[in-house]
Amino acid sequence: MARSAEIATDIATNGSRYRMLTGDRPTGNLHIGHYFGSLRNRVRLQGLGVESFVLIADYQVITDRDGVGPIRERVYSLLADYLAAGLDPQTCTIFTHSAVPGLNQLMLPFLAVVTDAELRRNPTVKSEWEATGERPLSGLLLTYPVHQAADILFCKANIVPVGKDQLPHLEQARVIARRFDERFGRARADAPVFPQPEALLSEAPSILGMDGTKMSKSRGNTIELGESADQTAKLIKRAVTDSDRHITYDPEQRPEVSNLVMLAALCLDRTPESIAEEIGDGGGGGLKKLVTAAVNDHFDGHRARRAELVADQGYLEEVLRAGNTRANEIADATLTEVRQAMQMVY
Repeated sequence: MARSAEIATDIATNGSRYRMLTGDRPTGNLHIGHYFGSLRNRVRLQGLGVESFVLIADYQVITDRDGVGPIRERVYSLLADYLAAGLDPQTCTIFTHSAVPGLNQLMLPFLAVVTDAELRRNPTVKSEWEATGERPLSGLLLTYPVHQAADILFCKANIVPVGKDQLPHLEQARVIARRFDERFGRARADAPVFPQPEALLSEAPSILGMDGTKMSKSRGNTIELGESADQTAKLIKRAVTDSDRHITYDPEQRPEVSNLVMLAALCLDRTPESIAEEIGDGGGGGLKKLVTAAVNDHFDGHRARRAELVADQGYLEEVLRAGNTRANEIADATLTEVRQAMQMVY
């Protein structure tokens, strides 16, 4: 945490020193949890001069699923939300796994420096496997941390925004970078092929779904960024609260009420305590009315920009094509360095 704080401070004045890798799986549409949890921060870091790579991880859709679903629609939905939120394709490289062969080819040498036991101990591998009902573990799910390492290292990202639960993935990428150099990269003397990426720990608030449980696309309890104002109002109206009419901000004792208070605070750039004090004895109805207005006002501009982007499919395709081209150029250059280190240039 201390090192992450140091990096955050340095980024504020020296953003151009950093290259960031982040991304999402196209398993559904982005929702307000994604926005406040990561998307808004990506735009902020871009504005500070951080060179940004944003991955639409289409190959990772099938780590724990039997099919890809409406993946094309979802890829362009993510892209539209990225651009509507403020990611600039002139400075931010947005790309997909399946369009960058060089990135995926890095998995071969990377798999040579990790063990089966290490992968099986990875918390995300274990939790994703348990979520499938503990059916036979696919090779892709088992090697999920290695694929994520390839995502990070192909572009030589030196920072990765993560939550604490994702630190094991980043540590695996650091281990792979170090072991690759120890085994293959010594021909480059003291210049390693890959940097060891560092964590930029997120302080983003955790927003619950409208049913009071974790906000998740699979649970159907989200407010998607593409929802209309009327749809948003209906979803908030159904949100879980409690019987106490006096509104307070108490996440431990009143998680559902406090979740709505926090959502309004984020949209209005205020403290949750001030929101709760304003509503007072207004009860759940007063709270939901304020939250609805706050959410709709905050995302009004995003929705308008998103609608324009979705209506221009040609532009979205052009942006993704340019991002894929840029990612391929970098992946190919990295792969050349890897081959040189492994003495596989013939």
